[in-house]
Amino acid sequence: MAYLSMGEAHRRITEYLSRFSDALSSQDGSSFKSLFALSSNSPYLLSLADALNLFQDANRLIKQSENYSQFADILVPLFRSLQNYRQNNLLEAYNAFEKTANAFIQEFRNWESAWALEALYVIVYDIRVLAEKADKELASNGKSPEKLKGAGSVLMKVFGTLAGKGSKRVGALYVTCQLFKIYFKLGTVHLCRSVIRSIETARIFDFEEFPKRDKVTYMYYTGRLEVFNENFSAADYKLSYALKYCNPQSTANIRMILKHLIPVKLSIGILPKSSLLEKYNLLEYINIVQALRRGDLRLLRRALQEHEDRFLRSGVYLVLEKLELQVYQRLVKKIYIIQKQKDPNRAHQVKLEVIVKALKWLEIDMDVDEVECIMAILIFKNLMKGYFAHKSKVVVLSKQDPFPKLNGKPVNA
Repeated sequence: MAYLSMGEAHRRITEYLSRFSDALSSQDGSSFKSLFALSSNSPYLLSLADALNLFQDANRLIKQSENYSQFADILVPLFRSLQNYRQNNLLEAYNAFEKTANAFIQEFRNWESAWALEALYVIVYDIRVLAEKADKELASNGKSPEKLKGAGSVLMKVFGTLAGKGSKRVGALYVTCQLFKIYFKLGTVHLCRSVIRSIETARIFDFEEFPKRDKVTYMYYTGRLEVFNENFSAADYKLSYALKYCNPQSTANIRMILKHLIPVKLSIGILPKSSLLEKYNLLEYINIVQALRRGDLRLLRRALQEHEDRFLRSGVYLVLEKLELQVYQRLVKKIYIIQKQKDPNRAHQVKLEVIVKALKWLEIDMDVDEVECIMAILIFKNLMKGYFAHKSKVVVLSKQDPFPKLNGKPVNA
């Protein structure tokens, strides 16, 4: 760090306070928000942090000035947070920033208009990011990480502040999305329900009035929740909405949406093109799609085993595992097509022993009773139309549409 004189340090601090005062008096939301963005690592705030670490009397400047003293509850802990953040004391930085956030919420409630909404967004974002950093510090010191949970409580206060009438309510969805990120990170997704209920059932909110950015994020997270609940029709709608309205330049975000949308599409019988998987580097799905096309159970299981950790982290492993039924359907269909070429009159009669041999060729050992059980499930799930001739151990397929297509509906929906 270059040499910093006491006079220069004093100048930087007073300049920041002047900017704070000017933004407040003119209700300049754009200038105001930049004064709180700690995690942005802006050169301006980092240089202010250096000044604060040299000039130790900044609190007196705040408390003795008529322009700033009424905002001491915001500024004093904010300065302390900046100092600690600059010195990489992330736990102390978070603790101080939480005090700033609570004081800011109180002031924000008193302001009639939503002019400071962008600054509130910055605070909401930064308290989550700082909490994550603080929890890493706690964990590295062998202590229980607890700050992200605390940040969630602060954000619920913010949500309550925005959930009234007037122009401020447009910010509620942004805060909701930040809460989703916290709950997903903590593995407490059940806590999303109360916030979703407020957004989707409360008459004070009109979903269409929210910014597109926030609607896309909201649909992405609620779509993921529908995947967890195996409500694939709703998941398809929400994740498809997120994909449709996502910024086409945001490749990383598109990839993130597709990572959850593709398993949903597969579960309702819609297979993506290889070019899409290659474009967004989702190569872990290539063999799964091939397995569905070929009726290759061995390939599906190998793909699931190879990418198990990745699929588990994404929360889609169980969805992909259930694709086995569609693979069995495709296998029987291939046998049916081959038989139809050889003997069209008897193609609809598929011996269980033939299916056993096909599975054996795929290095999957099953006896006739196990195969019969799977065929029964396929018929029950309406993936196959037909019945059993038990004595002859034959599946008698319907002569009309023996393998119904899912047509975008979940299995047995």
